[in-house]
Amino acid sequence: MTGTSTGTRLQVFSMPDVGEGLTEAEVLGWRVAVGDTVTVNQVLVEIETAKAAVELPSPFAGRVHALLVEPGVTVEVGTPIISVDTDPGAGDLPDSSPPAASSEPAAAPANGSTDDEGSGTTTNGEGAKIGEVTADGRIATLVGYVSAGASTARRPRRGNGRPADVGISTAGPQHAVVEPAPASAAAPAEHAPLATPPVRKLAKDLGIDLAAVTATRQDGVISRADVENAVAAKGSAPKSGPGEAYDPATREHRIPVKGIRRATAAAMVASAFSAPHVTEFLTVDVTPMMELRDRLRGRPEFADLKLSPLAFAARAVCLAARRTPEINSMYQGGPEPGSDVIVVKQYVNLGIAAATPRGLVVPVIQDADRLDLAGLAAALRDLAATAREGHTSPAQMSGGTFTITNVGVFGVDTGTPIINPGEAAILALGSVKDAPWVVDGALAVRKVCQLSLSFDHRVVDGQQGSQFLADVGALLADPGLAIAF
Repeated sequence: MTGTSTGTRLQVFSMPDVGEGLTEAEVLGWRVAVGDTVTVNQVLVEIETAKAAVELPSPFAGRVHALLVEPGVTVEVGTPIISVDTDPGAGDLPDSSPPAASSEPAAAPANGSTDDEGSGTTTNGEGAKIGEVTADGRIATLVGYVSAGASTARRPRRGNGRPADVGISTAGPQHAVVEPAPASAAAPAEHAPLATPPVRKLAKDLGIDLAAVTATRQDGVISRADVENAVAAKGSAPKSGPGEAYDPATREHRIPVKGIRRATAAAMVASAFSAPHVTEFLTVDVTPMMELRDRLRGRPEFADLKLSPLAFAARAVCLAARRTPEINSMYQGGPEPGSDVIVVKQYVNLGIAAATPRGLVVPVIQDADRLDLAGLAAALRDLAATAREGHTSPAQMSGGTFTITNVGVFGVDTGTPIINPGEAAILALGSVKDAPWVVDGALAVRKVCQLSLSFDHRVVDGQQGSQFLADVGALLADPGLAIAF
């Protein structure tokens, strides 16, 4: 990752392309504040792309000069997001970094700010240009506690009477440090409520009058939690994230489609309406598989592993793909009519669909066909832990050739999964349940699981899809067959 030099000291770090030609990303939360000292490779910010949440390390060492993008804002790759003073001991440094990107529309100057006529220069009411360092060492800024009305009156501060450093209140960690201008001696008796722009927008979206909200913070600033508590007092309403809106009158919650959710939606629509899907179902007696799992748990190589049905299914898919290689392929359109090809992969990069708080992601186990059962179980463990923490990188979700979606963890029997773009098939693994089953002509209670396979009929014929699904089912019903595959 590289930055841009705007002088001998001030370095600007722009939003990078973190993988596969991504064009934009959303700033989820800053890990540093203005004035913080940072080192090379220290995490500066967490962003969310169309594929994953990613932590960006600093390419510079120095002191944070300005945060140029607020949390919740989506910016294009190449947009400056932070500037760092690489020689903070050399004295004050005027800000020559680009203006901050904001989710708020441009507004009239507030907090006593003015525009110098003829120059286009904005000041903060103290004679300092916005972005420059003031006489007392602060960075002049318009980001702060903007009055809801025309008045610039301030609520008296508690404590020693000096203005307090207050971080921008967001859904994530506290970020840029901003000091509001001191209250005017001629201020009127009534004061506008204090809140940061993101909190004001949240209150507006939720239909909450900030004047009626009681601040719980010691400095009298209304926080996001205060607004949400006010909503709860009016009636039940879902908590809203950046850009979300709840209308108490209609009781409707509107959530913007962006990031991973938008990418997933686009991919599923493209797949559903470009690849002709065929879905087949198979119910399997997996009692022998569950018995084998119990035996393997006592072996040293499985002592620290969670040996789940998903691990067995992953191994069965890799073995069955050897007998039906078309299942592990893709349909590739050519530049000219008649130049389309089917690309058969000689390796299995196994995608595992995982539900996370940010949406559906599909991390990939590279060369899964080279792993034994213990290796697959370990890979699944690591994959799940990374996905839950939201740290799956775009590289870890690239290059899949076949996907398994484990709907059984939700107690679901089966479904009709949609093929992941760039692949030819996807297997849904249902829950393992006790069910009546005929064994040697007699009714018995067995461990039963349902499988469903969706495949691209341009690539996989019915006979091939059926053969593959039957092979997977046979391996789960009788794991000893693996020796013959």
